[in-house]
Amino acid sequence: MVYKVIMPARDFFHDVVVNALTKDGWVITDDPYTIAMGRKHVFVDLGAERMLAAKKGSQEIAIEIKSFRRMSGIRDLEQAVGQYALYHALMARLDPERQLFLAVPHQAYENVFTEPIARPVLEDLNVRTFTFDPQKEIIVTWIT
Repeated sequence: MVYKVIMPARDFFHDVVVNALTKDGWVITDDPYTIAMGRKHVFVDLGAERMLAAKKGSQEIAIEIKSFRRMSGIRDLEQAVGQYALYHALMARLDPERQLFLAVPHQAYENVFTEPIARPVLEDLNVRTFTFDPQKEIIVTWIT
């Protein structure tokens, strides 16, 4: 039996995040970054790496992009954290050197991630995040 892998739709800010990462010195290596276990696959939006001169090596990351464009930022957070937890657990077993990041618009971070209801979840799950400015196509801040 042949299994067909269905690629998910790209996030609204996909190209913005690619441009922001490139401006920040990252090279996109996977678009999407595929995690396979058994006959099932999941797709993290991007894989990227950056050369580290001091270590004479590279840093590899995977990025899940979330737009937070729905009416309920908390519902968007639930979905984002669920995907993050799934991807993080799989990557810990299959690609433990690569760090997972959630990419969110800076305004969404300010409106949702700083809320008291979000802080315990983000801290307990150690959700690595970076925020970006969709208009300037730049990374605003890294939160690790």
